[in-house]
Amino acid sequence: MARSLDGLVLAPVADQAPGQVGTRTRFTYHERDGRIWADYAGGDVVRGHLVGSREGDRLDFRYVQLKHDGTTSSGHCVSLVVELADGRVRLEENWQWESQEGSGTSVVEEIVQHTR
Repeated sequence: MARSLDGLVLAPVADQAPGQVGTRTRFTYHERDGRIWADYAGGDVVRGHLVGSREGDRLDFRYVQLKHDGTTSSGHCVSLVVELADGRVRLEENWQWESQEGSGTSVVEEIVQHTR
């Protein structure tokens, strides 16, 4: 099993469709006892939240977000946690909107926080 997501900051490696999560979006993950949650914002997303569970390297969660135009949307995602050769974490995601039409795949990767 890949390491814990608790306290990690992840970002998409590519932009999704306009008005959705993109490379400027940052996800701050938390994990405890098989439960995961994250807050996210950036790009077209003012505020987003996700909650779900982890079993081994599989995440299953629901998400909801508020965009700058005042609209909200929600969906379901199943992700595989992968540890990269450099030790960072990657999530390979399959998602589907529940509040609107659409589904797809995406990849988010851990951002290394540099300290001075």
